[in-house]
Amino acid sequence: MNVLLDDLPYNNSLYPFTALRSIAHVRVGILTIYEKWQEVFPGKVMLSSEMSDRHIEESEFKNVPANIIPSIHFLKKVVASKDASVTDDCKTLQYPWDIFIHNDWAIREDFELITVGRDSEEIGLGNKIVSFENIFVEPGASINFSILNAEEGPIYIGKNARIEEGCMIRGPFSIGEEARLKMGTKVYGATTIGPYCMGGGEIKNSVMMGYSNKGHDGYLGDSVIGEWCNLGAGTSNSNLKNTAGTVKAWSMKDNCYINAGTKCGLLMGDYSRCAINTSFNTGTVVGISCNIFGNSFPSKYIQDFTWGNEKYIFEKAVTDINNWKKLKGFAITEKEIESLKFFYELKQQQ
Repeated sequence: MNVLLDDLPYNNSLYPFTALRSIAHVRVGILTIYEKWQEVFPGKVMLSSEMSDRHIEESEFKNVPANIIPSIHFLKKVVASKDASVTDDCKTLQYPWDIFIHNDWAIREDFELITVGRDSEEIGLGNKIVSFENIFVEPGASINFSILNAEEGPIYIGKNARIEEGCMIRGPFSIGEEARLKMGTKVYGATTIGPYCMGGGEIKNSVMMGYSNKGHDGYLGDSVIGEWCNLGAGTSNSNLKNTAGTVKAWSMKDNCYINAGTKCGLLMGDYSRCAINTSFNTGTVVGISCNIFGNSFPSKYIQDFTWGNEKYIFEKAVTDINNWKKLKGFAITEKEIESLKFFYELKQQQ
């Protein structure tokens, strides 16, 4: 059986995280939505946005909305009956803050999906462990003199991930391949540190998609950080209004500020960065490839390709992105440049 994830109707919904990627490639829990399906149907999952390139008849596929986070029960039902009608125990991504809202549930589902029938690596001496049975460590990971409390939710440590001395982690928690928690990091569930990310300071109920840095002290809570982002030392966000009232955040889909619940922190798009000691207000949305600095409080909505208070020159943006990628041993690709260029020119026309 082949699965077609219908992503075309939803790729505006989760701005800024769907500006440069399909909603199927959004990470929520341990895996992206696409990776969850690949666990069950390896090599048999395609996106609607890719169909024109492959010239494959849609009748060959079972169609599923790509904004659905599949439950294990649902995935098993599809395998057994070939029935792809969505069950009530799945979750739905309609707005970007839904990513951290559903992250607790998604980590638990993914943990069961990818660890069933497998043996965890040993954690090693010198660590304080609570609920060992809820912790899974992949090969090559290292955990040194830290506290891992999985009593309230599972903890997943990815391949070659590093948990440095003095970290305090409460599940549900996931850290991806080659990612790192610096010494003394405090993490509250439900938090996902994506592959090749760096975490430090205090992090709570947040998702870092991948390749991004929060390497220093400061607070990140009820937030989502895209790929290739960097938060300067001392950066913090507010996630709760002083009145404890409803937070409003910018919605690209609705073209206005809308209610995002009582807790919503920072929503930062890919390739964006901020200076040291930046303070973000509740419900701040940062677009693609922004460099945030200056003496004033950042706006609650920072448009794509913003440099301070000016427009980012495209060639300069590409150079700076490449400089940051080099720090992790990568380089910007022609495909990335083309995608950024298309998006940049689209924004120029608006």
